[in-house]
Order: sequence, then structure tokens, then C-alpha cells
Amino acid sequence: MNDLGQDLELRLVRYFTVVAAHQHFGRAAADLHVAQPALSRQIQRLEKYLGTRLLDRTPQGTRLTPAGQTFLPRAQALLQDARQAELSVREQAQTERISIGYVEDLVITAAVRELRRRHPNAEIATRHLSCREVGSLLDRRVDALIARAPLPLASDDVFTTPLYEEPRVLVVPRGHPLADRASVTAEELAGEEVAPCAFETEYWASYRILGAGVPPIENYEDKLELVASGEAIAVLPVGDRRSSLRPDLVTVPVEGAPPSQVVLVSRKGDSNPMIRNLRLAAQAVLTAPAA
Repeated sequence: MNDLGQDLELRLVRYFTVVAAHQHFGRAAADLHVAQPALSRQIQRLEKYLGTRLLDRTPQGTRLTPAGQTFLPRAQALLQDARQAELSVREQAQTERISIGYVEDLVITAAVRELRRRHPNAEIATRHLSCREVGSLLDRRVDALIARAPLPLASDDVFTTPLYEEPRVLVVPRGHPLADRASVTAEELAGEEVAPCAFETEYWASYRILGAGVPPIENYEDKLELVASGEAIAVLPVGDRRSSLRPDLVTVPVEGAPPSQVVLVSRKGDSNPMIRNLRLAAQAVLTAPAA
């Protein structure tokens, strides 16, 4: 620190390197978009700070003094180091950011909390998606997606990491012939007179319409209303607790049904290191909920 009580200013160092490159105050001032008298004063401040002259004026412009010749390569290296430090910090700030999408009934709080614990300076956002919004991953509205497989995404476009599996339950209204059963089998459901029950659909839940003339329904609550009215049955993952909020519905374990698989999906080729960090955090703490 000099007698002015200040540290060396990088702005003054940059001014000096530009004047040294042009060997002319006027051209350097134009390059820096500053007035020539102001540039001269800033160079004088730098020389006062260092305690020696760096530049001599000549009829043709300026030339480096011996001290200036010694200082120039160090000044250039100082500016390069400062720029590299800035770029490194900016790159880290850009990559320590992630937006996590999750769908429907899934709760990912434990994974997000663990990720924040491991990376306290990262910017972590979550986004609840409907089943029709899984395209948010390829549209880059989210960086990673936690959902139930299968997904309507091409395997060539995404990298999929299995997290855990859940058994399935039958959802029927109270009073239904199967409501008091300890369990039912997949074969029993598939053997009914109506079409066999599909255990996977693009909506991550299966609904069997029992009557004719019922229009297609996409809203989840409306589907539960259809089940409660006796017009449909549902086969859901055991972790989907939304049906339990209705006292008029009953869940019955299904034996022999393929499990529901919860996966973490990201775009292939995405270099964001926070995706790997999320994967590790999710694998460490996300498990199937108790039945």
C-alpha cells in the first residue's frame, strides 16, 4: 500500500498497458474512450503510486522508461490473472445452478435438502410439472426431471437413472366388492370382462372405465371422482397418497403387478455438473415410501 492509502488499481494498470501498446496518449485515449487529459492524470496517479516514471513523452508520442519496460510484462500478466480469476468465478456461478422438475404425486424434498447441504452456494430451483409438461426437460425449462417411468421421451435424447420402485395398489370406492380384500392379484384384474388393465400410461396412473359413454378425462381429481362414483377403478403406485385424502376411496395392495419405477432424467450431453450432484444426492436419500 502506498502513501495514498490505496491498493494498486487494475484500471490504472490497464490504462498503462494501452498507452504502452499505442505509444501515443491520443490514440490510447481514443481506444479507451476517455479524454486525453484524464488519461494523462491517471497515468500520473499510477506513477506516483509506484514512485517512478513509466512513460516519457517524445515528439512522436511516448516511450517506455526502463522502469516502464520492467513493469509492462508484469502489468500484462496481472491483468491476465485478474481476467482468468473473473472467468473462473463466472463459470462456476453459471454451472452451480439447477432447475429440478418433478411430477404429480412425487415428493423430492429430501433430495433437494441434501443437494443444498452438499452445495450451499448453488442456486437450486424446483418446478412442479403436470404429466403433460415433461417436455420441459428437452425445452430446457428444467435441467433434470424426477418422474415415473416410462416417459414419452426418446432414449437417444435423455440419460435415465433409476432411483427406486414402488408396488401398486388398487383404488376403489367403499362398498366395492374388492374394497375389503387384503390384496388382489394382477391376474384377477386382468381376468375381468372388460379390457385388461394397463399398468402404465402416459399419465403415470391406470384407470379402467367400467361403463360405456364416459368421455376421456385428463384431470386427476376428475378421475378420482369417476372412481368414487363406481364408474372406474384405478391402479396407482403406493406412494401416490392423493387418493387417501378422500374418505370414500379405499386402496388394496395389488400382487403381481409390475412396480412403478421412479427415475431421474437429464438431457444427454448436458455438461452442468449440478446434474451429477443431484443424481448423487437423490440416490443417497430418496427411497420408496412405506406402504
